[in-house]
Amino acid sequence: MDTLVLETRAIGWAYDGNWLRIEAHGPDGLRLRASSFPDRGARAGALLDAPRDTTPSAPVVTRDGGTARITHGRITAEVDLQGRVRFLNARGEVLLEEKWRQRDTISQYWTVGTKEVRTISALGLSGREFKSLPGDEARITVRFEAKPGERLYGMGQYQQPNLDLAGCTLELAQRNSQASVPFVVSSHGYGLLWNIPAVGEVHFAANGATWTARAAREVDYWITAADAPAEILRNYAAVTGTVPMMPDYALGLWQSKLRYRTQDELLAVARDYHARGIPLAVIVADFFHWPVQGDWRFDEREWPDPAAMTAELKAMGTELLVSVWPTVDHRSENYATMAEKGYLVRAMRGLDVQQEFLGNTRFIDVTHPGARDFLWQTTKRNYRDKGVALFWLDEAEPEYSAYDFDNYRYHAGSVLEVGNAYPLHYAQAFHDGLRAEGETEIVSLVRCAWAGSQRYGALVWSGDIHSSFEAMRNQLSAGLNMAMAGIPWWTTDIGGFHGGNVGDPAFHELMIRWFQWAVFTPILRMHGHRDPITPPAEPFRDGVAQCDTGAGNELWSFGEPVFAILRDYAALRERLRPYVASLMRAAHESGDPLMRPIFYDYPDDPRAWAVDDQYMFGPDILVAPVTAAGVTERSVYLPHGLWRDAWTGERIEGGVDIACTAPVERIPVFLRDGAGVADAFDARN
Repeated sequence: MDTLVLETRAIGWAYDGNWLRIEAHGPDGLRLRASSFPDRGARAGALLDAPRDTTPSAPVVTRDGGTARITHGRITAEVDLQGRVRFLNARGEVLLEEKWRQRDTISQYWTVGTKEVRTISALGLSGREFKSLPGDEARITVRFEAKPGERLYGMGQYQQPNLDLAGCTLELAQRNSQASVPFVVSSHGYGLLWNIPAVGEVHFAANGATWTARAAREVDYWITAADAPAEILRNYAAVTGTVPMMPDYALGLWQSKLRYRTQDELLAVARDYHARGIPLAVIVADFFHWPVQGDWRFDEREWPDPAAMTAELKAMGTELLVSVWPTVDHRSENYATMAEKGYLVRAMRGLDVQQEFLGNTRFIDVTHPGARDFLWQTTKRNYRDKGVALFWLDEAEPEYSAYDFDNYRYHAGSVLEVGNAYPLHYAQAFHDGLRAEGETEIVSLVRCAWAGSQRYGALVWSGDIHSSFEAMRNQLSAGLNMAMAGIPWWTTDIGGFHGGNVGDPAFHELMIRWFQWAVFTPILRMHGHRDPITPPAEPFRDGVAQCDTGAGNELWSFGEPVFAILRDYAALRERLRPYVASLMRAAHESGDPLMRPIFYDYPDDPRAWAVDDQYMFGPDILVAPVTAAGVTERSVYLPHGLWRDAWTGERIEGGVDIACTAPVERIPVFLRDGAGVADAFDARN
C-alpha cells in the first residue's frame, strides 16, 4: 500500500487512521499538521489559519522511491513510507529531524560520504505520539534528534537569566511574569513555531528536543529556514503579522505607580512634571479606580470628570492610560448579563471563584467573539468616549488564584487545549474595537502574550517582578528572548514591582541602573509598588474591599541626587526619539525587534553568539547594562568594526573585549562609528 500523497503545494502521508500533511506556507516556510484523529481541515482558531500566507513562489513537489519531498525556497521537507519527517536547508544539510527509535521502522538515518547509514532500535519511541484523552483530544508528544552545539533563542518570557535556551526545560503556560510565545530560533539556521496554544512543556535537552501538549487534536507547527536570524524573524513576521506603527507620543517617558487614588492626585503629578519641564508622554490610572471589578468605568466619587481630566492632560502633551482587568465580581453591574450570555470563563468543578483578590471574581472569556465585543463596547462608552487613548490590559494570562488549568473551560475549548491564546484574544478585543473607530496606530499595554499578539498592538511588560538586581538581570534575558520570539514591543517595571523603599540607598542604586537601561528599551516606563505603603482610609466601602496605594514613584521621589541622574537620562531619551521612531518603523514594516542579541546584527561573529549580558538597541547602539550592586567596571565585547564610546567619544576597533568603567551615573554604551545617533549623546556632554 502506498502511504505517500503528492499535491501541487503539499505532500502527505496516511496509514491506519494516522495522517500527516506538509504544505508551503510563507517565505521559505512549511507548515506540518498531523494527527491520529480524522483530518477535519484547519483547526478553528489556529494562528496560521489567518490569511497571512505571503508565499512568493510555488513549491517543488517530487518523489524519489519511498521518499516524498517538498522544497519551498530555502527549505525542504522529506517524508518516508513510515511517515518519518526531516527538514533540510538549501545546501542539503539537516535542520531538524524527528526522533524515532522503533524496531519496525527506520529509526535514524544520515549520510556519510555518499552512503546513507540506517539503524533500527528496540526502544519503541515515536517521533510523534498521541495518547488519547476523553473526547477527541490527545496528549501529544513530538521528539526531535539532538543537534550538538546548537544554540536556541526566543520562546517568550521566562524568569531566568538564560538567554541561550539549549538545555532548558520550559513550561508552555501563561502565568504572572511568564509568557509562552513558542517560537524558537536556532543557531543552525531555522525557526520553529509550535502552533498549538495548549498547556504543555518543551525540553531542549542535550539528547534531543521534546515538545508536549497536554490536550490537543493535532500536531501543528511551522518551520522556516534562512542564513541569518534577522531573515528568520522577518519570515515569521510575514506569516504572523507585524506590530502597528507606534504612536510618536508614546516614545517618551511613561509615569505610573501602584495607583493614583483620585483624579486630583493624578493631575497633580502630571502638572508637577509639566512645571519642572520634563516631557511626560503617558500617565496611568491603575487598577481599582472602578466601583466594582467588572464595571469597567471610573468611580465618580474619586474621578468626577474624566473628560475634563483627559483634556487637561492632552493640553500638557500627556495621554492617559487606563487599567482594565478581565475580572468580574458577582456584584458588578455587568455580571448578570455576562453570565446569561456565556461570556465568562467556567470552572468544571468546585466553587466557581477563579481569582480571590479584593473580591471573588470570574474572568471574562475573551475567546468568545461576543464577549470581546461586550468588553469593548463597555470600555468605549466609559473610557474611550471620554478621551482615553490607551488601555492597560492587566491580568492577561489570566492569573488564576490556583493555576489548575484542567479545571477551566473557554468558549474556544478547554484551557488545557487553547489556554495559551487567551492574552492574544484579550489584545484583539481592543485592537479590533479601536480599528473600528478609525485608529491605525494602536498600542495596548498587556501583561502576557502568545504568538501573533504583536499584530494586535500588544506592548508586553514582564509582570509583577521583584525589586532586586537578580530580577533585573532576568529581565534582560526575558526581553531579548521576547524579541527573538517575534514580540518587538516589550517593557519592564523600572526598579521592579514588588518592594523598593523610596528612602533606601540600596534601592536608589537599583533604580538608577534600571532606569538608565530602560532608556534603551522600546518603552521607558516608571511603575512599581513602593514602600512605605499607605493603607486605604476606608478598608471597605459599600461592602467592597478597597485597595491600598504605594509611596511616590516619580523621578523626584528618591531624593535630589537620584532625581538629577534620572532627569538627565529622561532628557537623553527625548533626544533619541527620532532614532527610536526609526526602529519602530522597522518593527512595523518587517518585524525587526528594537532590542536584540548581539548576534542578530553580527551573525557571522562566533563570539557574538556567546554574549548574553549586552545587546543591540537597533543597528547602531550597543548597550551593556550593569545588573549587580556595587559594580563600577565591567567587560564589554565589541564586535568587528569601528566603535565609539558614547560618553567619551573614544574610537575603538572591534573584535575585542574591553574593560569599561561604569560609575553609577553611567551605563556603558557604544555606537557604531558613523551613526548619526551620536549627536544625542554629544548634547548630553
